[in-house]
Amino acid sequence: MVSCVRASGIFRPFVKSPLLPLLASALAAAPAFADTALPLSAPVPGGVAVVCLGRASEPAPRVEFDGRRVLVARVGDTWRAVVGLPLALAPGRHALAVEDGDGGRSVAFEVVPHKYGEQHVRLRDRRMVTPPKALLARIAREQQTLLAAFSTWSEPAIADLQLDLPAPGRVSGGFGVARFFNEQPRAPHSGLDIAAAAGTPVLAPAAGTVIDTGRYYFNGRTVILDHGEGLITMYNHLDHIGVAKGERVERGQVIGTVGRTGRVTAAHLHWTVSLNNARVDPALFLAGEVREQVLPAYVPASASAAVSTGPAEPAAPGCGS
Repeated sequence: MVSCVRASGIFRPFVKSPLLPLLASALAAAPAFADTALPLSAPVPGGVAVVCLGRASEPAPRVEFDGRRVLVARVGDTWRAVVGLPLALAPGRHALAVEDGDGGRSVAFEVVPHKYGEQHVRLRDRRMVTPPKALLARIAREQQTLLAAFSTWSEPAIADLQLDLPAPGRVSGGFGVARFFNEQPRAPHSGLDIAAAAGTPVLAPAAGTVIDTGRYYFNGRTVILDHGEGLITMYNHLDHIGVAKGERVERGQVIGTVGRTGRVTAAHLHWTVSLNNARVDPALFLAGEVREQVLPAYVPASASAAVSTGPAEPAAPGCGS
């Protein structure tokens, strides 16, 4: 069962309108989600906040966080914002900008601290630690390409936000850990590493569209999928790419094979999940039994969220206590 972050906001009374039949028709056509189809709610940096917006008595509201569109799901008779939280986000109170049939309003939610571990990696190829100056322009261009891909917004979202594990294997690198290459600090790990033999098939964890493929300096052979409404997944270090840009793929379809291209020490898949252009913990999107199987020592970041950071806010109408 997905927990819903307690939120506050200004809710105006609903006024009858001649547009009501049209609104009801639009609402009936909106996709509905079950609680189990949503990611695990973990309102921590690098996590996902599932924020209840109130009763679904109107078409889906438009929601933004930090100026970026946010995925909105209808669960039962309520709207939920499914918000990706950047690793660099400061804990504390934050707010969503919501536009709906009653106009604009702000919905507040809390982000609590979470401590990730460390990972120390020894690389033989020092160019993968400190690239030559001649390659810096290429790396900068590749970063811009990736940022553009992660900023993609398309509609609609997939009907089930629970993702499959894209490849069998042992999780060899956790999300969010501070990384040190040859004892030099680098950016925190933005995905999960799955150790598997070269040539192991990599499967699409959900239906989507291929929005980019290519060979990147650090990431090696790469496939990026768009699953709708800001949910993007990326697959790095592939040996073989089995899809083309613009191709539509189905859940379980082979999109490539595990390899050791780019910055690696051994064959593995690096899997990134991005939501509203925030890289978030892919484990939150896995079914609970899958998490327990591949990450037996995994402590969900949502455990940190049990710590209160202030007085409770009144629940939005329809959101429970």
